[in-house]
Amino acid sequence: MQPPNPTAKASGQPPSAIQRAIDMCTPHLFDKRRSISRPIFLFLVAASDVAAVALAGLLSAWLTGTANPLQANFVVAASACGLLVASVLHQQWSYTIHALRSTTTQIIKVATSLYAVFLAVAGLAYLLAIPFYAPGLLGCWIILALTAMAISRWVTQEAIESLSRSGSLVRRTVIVGGGKDTDDLIAALGDEHASHLKIFGIFDDRLGERDGTPRSAIARLGTFDQLSTFCREKGIDLLIVTVPPRAEDRLMQILQQLFVLQIDIRVSALNSKLRLISSAYSYIGKVPMLAIMDKPLSDWDRAVKNIEDRVLGLALLLAASPVMALVALAVRLDSKGPILFRQKRYGFNNELIEVYKFRSMYVNDLDATASKLVTRNDPRVTRVGRFIRATSLDELPQLFNVLRGEMSLVGPRPHATQAKADRELYQDVVQGYFARHRVKPGVTGWAQINGWRGETDTHEKLQRRIEHDIYYIDNWSVALDLYIIAMTPFSLISGKNAY
Repeated sequence: MQPPNPTAKASGQPPSAIQRAIDMCTPHLFDKRRSISRPIFLFLVAASDVAAVALAGLLSAWLTGTANPLQANFVVAASACGLLVASVLHQQWSYTIHALRSTTTQIIKVATSLYAVFLAVAGLAYLLAIPFYAPGLLGCWIILALTAMAISRWVTQEAIESLSRSGSLVRRTVIVGGGKDTDDLIAALGDEHASHLKIFGIFDDRLGERDGTPRSAIARLGTFDQLSTFCREKGIDLLIVTVPPRAEDRLMQILQQLFVLQIDIRVSALNSKLRLISSAYSYIGKVPMLAIMDKPLSDWDRAVKNIEDRVLGLALLLAASPVMALVALAVRLDSKGPILFRQKRYGFNNELIEVYKFRSMYVNDLDATASKLVTRNDPRVTRVGRFIRATSLDELPQLFNVLRGEMSLVGPRPHATQAKADRELYQDVVQGYFARHRVKPGVTGWAQINGWRGETDTHEKLQRRIEHDIYYIDNWSVALDLYIIAMTPFSLISGKNAY
């Protein structure tokens, strides 16, 4: 049973019928803070579009009698049309929370996308002499699909508004700054603040200096030094800066703290005298904003990567299960102790996760925090352990972490809490080290296939690994993930730096 919605209780509004239905049907939509998972929500909208188009095609074939709706090739063709329509809508930025709030605009986009796809399909079917290009079938198909998707868009808008009112779909926001600029910003946000944003409070260093005390009802939560920790603990989505752009030192101080977080940063241009072209601004309500930093993966990209992890992760787990069974037997026969080793490591958003590995050390020598790096011919490592570490077979149980949603197949490798390079903690060696935790850690990664796996006993080795991790985060794509997965076996052959 789902826990009660604390946001709804705090606001004094009971959950609506739509929200209760969503709670029952999709329990994984909500995280531990009772905020809705935007990637899952948007994926469900896209999946409903694909299903609507495909089912409309099957129903149209049955109604018009021009094709057999149960014939395999027609089912495949109908599903392909659904995927094409969803792809065109995605290119029009239809799968965002902001876009889905406007039913009228969405229906126009749906109609144009349907017509464009079916015009192309009709032309291709005619050229290939495929019978289901018949005008009667396509006309009925478009009408049924448009009707179904229009109803879906209306339901989606109602769900978004209901979830926003309950606090489950608002953007968790803090404001940096104070004084008149902050008061004007809060006043200008108006209804946007009430329905789309949940402003937790204000962070400002200027209290006691100029007039830094906000006159609004929004609470002052602390100073810049406390900002990063608060954003991480509360899962903040959006940070709005009202510090004047001329105060560059103050702005850089903020950005250096928050670069490590999965967060969007906007600078309010409400009272700015600088006038840029309109395309330079984004808007929250009617307030112009300058984008300083975005999350490394959009909501849609996160949904795609999650699907990639689950589908490929399950396939790889099934394919690797015979090898994993043999490794488990070898570990059991080689030395006393458990087959699996569990270790706390830093994961997404710098939160601790428990990572699974095949045990490669003697039980009495297990190092749960990795305070001492494993080196060549390390006496703590078992005979089987040397082999499975050199070939990275000890990492295969992390496929269970992938299926649990704690890791990705591809991403920066997770590091133990006390891992050191030349006797210094990793985070003390590389400035902005925790920026690699803006995405989920991976079983393999860009650094690993480029030779930066295994021992990181020097500052230079760690620096190069982090550089590769940041490159991956900034340049992520499905194609890059597939390339890394394909190249990983070849990178393991050398066994370089893996002891």
